[in-house]
Amino acid sequence: MRDIRLFEELGQEGSGTVGEIFRSMIRGQVRWFIAEAMALEVEELCGAKHRPKGEDAYRAGSSPGRVRIGGAHAEVKRPRVRRRKADGGSEEVGLETYAAASDAGELEASILAALRAGVSTREVRDVVPDSPGTSRSSVSRLWCEIGHRFVDELRSRDLSAADWVAMMIDGIWLSSEETAVVALGIDRGGAKHVLDFELGSSENTEVCRSLMRRLVKRGFKCRRRLFAVLDGSDALRSALLEFFPDAVLQRCLVHKERNIKSKLSKKHWGEVTRLFKRLREVQGEDAANEVVDELAAFLKEKNQKAYESLLEAGDELTALHRLNVPNTLHRSLLSTNAIENSFRNTRRKLGRVTRFRAETDQASRWLAFSLLEVEKGFRRILGYAQIGSLVKTLEASGYGQEQGHVPVEGAFAYGSGSLYRNTRTLSTEP
Repeated sequence: MRDIRLFEELGQEGSGTVGEIFRSMIRGQVRWFIAEAMALEVEELCGAKHRPKGEDAYRAGSSPGRVRIGGAHAEVKRPRVRRRKADGGSEEVGLETYAAASDAGELEASILAALRAGVSTREVRDVVPDSPGTSRSSVSRLWCEIGHRFVDELRSRDLSAADWVAMMIDGIWLSSEETAVVALGIDRGGAKHVLDFELGSSENTEVCRSLMRRLVKRGFKCRRRLFAVLDGSDALRSALLEFFPDAVLQRCLVHKERNIKSKLSKKHWGEVTRLFKRLREVQGEDAANEVVDELAAFLKEKNQKAYESLLEAGDELTALHRLNVPNTLHRSLLSTNAIENSFRNTRRKLGRVTRFRAETDQASRWLAFSLLEVEKGFRRILGYAQIGSLVKTLEASGYGQEQGHVPVEGAFAYGSGSLYRNTRTLSTEP
């Protein structure tokens, strides 16, 4: 009869009301099941009502309780059990079934999913309606607690197991008062990994040194010479060389091209773009030197500052070319685009924060969360199948002992001057 009345009632209602009737019926069935489960646990502890076990545990009435059903609270009658103590007193016995039914894990998972999807703390209540603990302050407290887990997850990784080949380091501005220096590692299989980050007021040497120190402490090491791609920051460069003095440094061509264009009239940008495109495509040291000489000759005629900017990069501009690896690796290893793309996606997550508070660990929590989320979409670098040739060259001895190539005033010919690796001053030696 009950089922017949239910179907008659459903037949008289619209689709929206039918859905609500079903949900109400399901909540009622779940609440009944929870009550039955608690009653069975009490009986197991104390025995049947008409035949108590006579042991230490005994029934102690009931009290109002609340359980979670579908992310919302539901009122239930919670049976109570007490246990006699040796000193003549008694203590409350918590029911495992009640604890499981009132567990906030489901709600926390829903809130976390909403925040990951880009919902602000103010809007979580709209996404998870009719649920307690979804006020702005409650969600913020929960996010702070979860945020610490992200930082711990990132920095608890053991870096000693991977076979590291390359590293990229770059900075991301979080606010006018706070900057993060982030390190990204590439292993022998071509996979990219977020290594760590360090916060500071700028990309200063001490911040970069702290980052490198923690990476080494966590087990980061290279079984050969490390290949590193940097944007030209002196602080990053000096900190890296302090811990990896024989690292092969490659200057990011994207940053250098952008810097040179900033000093030129726009009418010359097309030629600069063409030459840098050629530099990315050519393979081998000799071909790269020809392009650099041509670029130097062009810039010297157009703008002295742009010409000096090219000279400043020295042989770090063609470090990868001098390793004579297949040019299929150029797209991935001639710039810091791999980490820049990570920053682009990271900013989408950080965009919800209107103000970073430097006096708290807010930036660390948000940055760790964002970097871990971005890492989930990482793919191997382009040309990863040829990374073995890079490894073989880095393992070979003698690289960097020969003179490097740098364009100088005059004929811009190969060998007309020298710039030793990891230095920035032109050598006057013949």
